[in-house]
Amino acid sequence: MNYRHEFHAGNHADVLKHVCLLALLDALMRKPGAVFVLDTHAGSGDYDLAGEAALRTGEAANGVERVITSGVARSRKVATREAMDTGSTTTGATPLASPTLAHYVAAVAAYRERAGASHYPGSPALIAAALREADRLACCELEPVAAEKLRRSFAHDARVAVHRRDGYAAIKALLPPAEKRGLVLVDPPYEAQLAEFDAIREAVKVGLARWPQGVFAIWYPVKLERTLQPFLRSLSTLPSQGVLDARVLVRDALSPLMLNGSGMAIVNPPWQIEQQLAPALEGLAKTLGEQGQGTSGLRWLRESA
Repeated sequence: MNYRHEFHAGNHADVLKHVCLLALLDALMRKPGAVFVLDTHAGSGDYDLAGEAALRTGEAANGVERVITSGVARSRKVATREAMDTGSTTTGATPLASPTLAHYVAAVAAYRERAGASHYPGSPALIAAALREADRLACCELEPVAAEKLRRSFAHDARVAVHRRDGYAAIKALLPPAEKRGLVLVDPPYEAQLAEFDAIREAVKVGLARWPQGVFAIWYPVKLERTLQPFLRSLSTLPSQGVLDARVLVRDALSPLMLNGSGMAIVNPPWQIEQQLAPALEGLAKTLGEQGQGTSGLRWLRESA
């Protein structure tokens, strides 16, 4: 595998993915029963944004760092109180304030207290921090260096298992879990480009057959809009309780050579998750958009049952 996520850690795509991930975990953990999470393409779990790779691209400056400093992550209660105190009725951070973004910023801050001020958590670290005592996480990573780093990180956490194996194959091998509820995060590097979409759909089809009630969250890059439509339509045909598509673009999706934004297709979305995500996506589009081009979208590909 040639893809190295350390060049892109903390960019706008990571932010969208992790905001959606935390919102899904929040929704699942509102009930007391144990939750199982499978991260099919886990990476190393930790990225130093002061490292050579991250500094070479500088993508985190226009991603996580911009969100942290923007003010849109304030809770709605705080933002409303500030508006009342100042008598302000203008648009800006206040109407976009989002508890979901506030949770994301707090999760990054808590991780940095442990790992260092320049570090950014990958999805396994964010998931592990959210787990309760009875919950479990299985991480899959094929790249040997990343898998070993991940294994060292969770060596003393009995809730987390690290597998050096293909993530798509793990969907068949590890599902269904003993837990009735949970989440499968599918976040491949898309080295196979459009062919990756076929692999994802087949893997999710297998996963739904084995664990019909599981939530499947599929992150995808947005380059040219027209190339995505066959994939999204194919997800809508899978037997599920609904498919919700959440996305943020930082510029118009007109170039096949640039990452213009990203999305998360959520199969079997938790109840009312769209109400939690909508203000967060709007806030991200306003904050991360380039020269006012940021847009967000939230739509049902298959209506929730």
